[in-house]
Amino acid sequence: MRILVLGAGGYLGRHVTERLRAVPGARVLVGGRSPAADVTVDLASDRPYGLAEALAKVAPDAVVNCAGATGGDAVTLAEVNARGPAVLCAALREAAPSARLVHLGSAAEYGPGTPGLRVTETEACLPAGPYGATKLAGTVAVTASGLDAVVLRVGNPVGAGAPPTGLPGRVAALLAEAGDGAPGAPGAELRLGDLSAYRDFVDVRDLARAVELAAVTPGPLPPLLNVGGGEALPVRELVRGLADVAGFRGRIVEADGGGSARSARVSWQCSDITAAGLALGWRPAHSLVASLEALWAAHPVRVAAP
Repeated sequence: MRILVLGAGGYLGRHVTERLRAVPGARVLVGGRSPAADVTVDLASDRPYGLAEALAKVAPDAVVNCAGATGGDAVTLAEVNARGPAVLCAALREAAPSARLVHLGSAAEYGPGTPGLRVTETEACLPAGPYGATKLAGTVAVTASGLDAVVLRVGNPVGAGAPPTGLPGRVAALLAEAGDGAPGAPGAELRLGDLSAYRDFVDVRDLARAVELAAVTPGPLPPLLNVGGGEALPVRELVRGLADVAGFRGRIVEADGGGSARSARVSWQCSDITAAGLALGWRPAHSLVASLEALWAAHPVRVAAP
C-alpha cells in the first residue's frame, strides 16, 4: 500500500509519518516543498494539472493531507487551508480517483461551543476567525469532492515537538527560559494571558493512530470525524500540569489582556468523539499528563551558562 503524506515535515505530519511507516506492507512517500521530498508540491501555489502529473507518477493508494497554516494573515491562511485542499482534490480526481484521502481539519471550524456540551459532526459551523473559516473552506472542498475522503476534525494537539506558535509549545519554551534557564528557580515568574478557556486536548500519538486507521480501514467512511480527547479541560490545567512536569516552582501570572482574541471569543471547545469510535474503533489512549511529559522530554531545554 502506497501512502503519500503531504506536510510530512510539520508538527503533526512528522508524527503521522512515523506512525504510518510502522504499518506492515505500507510504503510511505512524503510530499512537500523540500527538494528531498518524494513528491515536490506546494498546495498554496501549485496548479491542479501540475499536481495531477506528480500524483500520477507515484500512484498512491491513500493520501494524507497534514499541510496547513495556523498563523499568518488571512491571505496566507486562505492559500494553504482553503485553496490547498481544493487543488489537491482536483488533482486526485484526475490522477488517482480511487485513492483514500484523509484530510486534517480543525475543531476551530465549529467556533464557540456551548459550555457543558460536546459538539457532534452535524453541528452548524460558525468559526470565530480567519483560521477556522479557512479550515472550514478546506473541509467543504474535501467533503464535496466526490472522492473517497474523510476529514478528521482535530482538537488541540499536545505532544513532543509542539511548536511555539501554539500554547503548549509556547509555554514549554517559556518554562525552559524561566529563571535564566533554571525552571525550578523559586523566584521565577511565568506571565501569560487569560487561561480560563476550556479546550479539548488530544495527544499527537493518538491523532497519528486515528490517521492510520482512517487511511487503512476498508469501505466508505463518514465524511467527518471528530478526533479529540472527548472532554473539555481548563487551559489553566494544561499550563499548571506542564509547569509541574518541568519542576517549575515559580509563579504563574495571568496578565489582563494578554490572551489571544480567538481564545476570548471561544471560551469552550469539546468534541463528541463517538463517531470516530464507531467508524474506526478509535479512542484516545494517552492522558494529558502523558502528553505533557512527552512534550517536555523532547523540548530542547536551555541550560544557564556557568
